[in-house]
Amino acid sequence: MKILITDDNQSITKMMEKYLTRKGHEVVVSNDGRNALTIMNQQKFDKVLLDLSMPEFSGYDVINALEKENKVREKNIILFTASVAADEELNKLMQRGVRSCLRKPVDLELLLKTLES
Repeated sequence: MKILITDDNQSITKMMEKYLTRKGHEVVVSNDGRNALTIMNQQKFDKVLLDLSMPEFSGYDVINALEKENKVREKNIILFTASVAADEELNKLMQRGVRSCLRKPVDLELLLKTLES
């Protein structure tokens, strides 16, 4: 599976990249939302892990940009966030096309199961 991990915390992306690579997946990392959007428009990914709370260009901005092009559903986005977003807000994002949501800190086995489902 080809996975894009987008999170501004480099220690999180390095750990997840290492873990998912060891599990046999191809992993691309972006530590910036705007860069992740560019990568998503240039390459195809089976799943995209997207942090909501990033400076300058957040996960919300990425979703809004994709929604303008009717591409949210085709990107297979899984939110990966420590955000204090309410369940109602997360449900609205899922209605807009986000596939799932994991809250940090995430158990790596749960992460793997979510990615593979």
